[in-house]
Amino acid sequence: MSLRGPLSVAVLAAGLAASGLIGVSSTKPAAAQGERSFLIPANDGYGVADCLATGAACGSIVANAWCEAHGLGKAAQFGPVDPADMTASVQTTSQTSAAKAYSVTCAE
Repeated sequence: MSLRGPLSVAVLAAGLAASGLIGVSSTKPAAAQGERSFLIPANDGYGVADCLATGAACGSIVANAWCEAHGLGKAAQFGPVDPADMTASVQTTSQTSAAKAYSVTCAE
């Protein structure tokens, strides 16, 4: 196949332009770049949910400790998670209530 002729040059130019645009768009930072989130079940056995659920003063301490234990910075946010936002939370006919979970988002 030969790359000669005006049509081939136009196709090549369009391909190079498109690849340049893709490269530029992929270098934009993500909205939450530098953060990691964790889902913690309410029945973890450690009582973490007791502090994260109510927004009590211990919530910030627990969230920061969770982040530190995972080698990250301070907690950016924490609190309850809507069961509809969790994976595998599709209601089945035998399910009576969704499991509660809490989220901790840590800065890196």
